[in-house]
Amino acid sequence: MKLFTKTVSLFIICYLLTTALTGCATVSENKLEPQAILKLSDVPIPAGLKALPQTSYSFENAGMRVAVLRYQGKVNIDQMINFYKEQMPTYNWNLVNIIEYGQRLLNFERDNETCIITMQVAGFWNEDTLVTISLGPKSQALSKKSKQILK
Repeated sequence: MKLFTKTVSLFIICYLLTTALTGCATVSENKLEPQAILKLSDVPIPAGLKALPQTSYSFENAGMRVAVLRYQGKVNIDQMINFYKEQMPTYNWNLVNIIEYGQRLLNFERDNETCIITMQVAGFWNEDTLVTISLGPKSQALSKKSKQILK
């Protein structure tokens, strides 16, 4: 009976150690790298995310681009925030602000466009991160004439 108890105890200890070490191995401090093929040539996407074409769209003509692109994958949200803070300026995007309230929003802009990157956990039991890239024209400022008081 003592041998059985020792064997079961040893098995439980090995199982717990294996589980703990495997869980720690999934946490990585590596930097994210951009994907080689991009839907929008000036908005990088971290490697490890897969496109969700069924819930994405994009439109581009000579004067305007509009897109809502969705991606999903097992990418750490904090690493992704650092990725976009480092990568977007290399494509001439300026960080306007970061909003965190369960999901994370990064707002970027440049001359005549805005880009909003939203990150959130895909589901309660799902460890994937859902990323939405929203790109569109920047709102035009009101002209001086329209700001004047009418008499």
